[in-house]
Amino acid sequence: MILEIVSPEATLFKGEVTSVIVPGINGEFQMLNNHAAIVSLLTKGNVKITAQNIKIDKDFLPQFTKVNEQTYWLPVNSGTIEMNENKVIILAD
Repeated sequence: MILEIVSPEATLFKGEVTSVIVPGINGEFQMLNNHAAIVSLLTKGNVKITAQNIKIDKDFLPQFTKVNEQTYWLPVNSGTIEMNENKVIILAD
């Protein structure tokens, strides 16, 4: 699936991922390939990205925490997530 993370300043990440875990307002939840359509608000926590080959622009890399070669975390204070037609868009603050 395609993941796009957008902040007020820039698009922090766009690429193919295998899993996204987000801090929803009713608790953390995960989306995998071909997940059902969903829209949710996000609360303070980490967006956890897993992919075979993660490429993050060097300008935004300091904002991410590298867990291992296939997993990165991005802290967010709030935001919105939409999953539709195998594309996830996160508007993060």
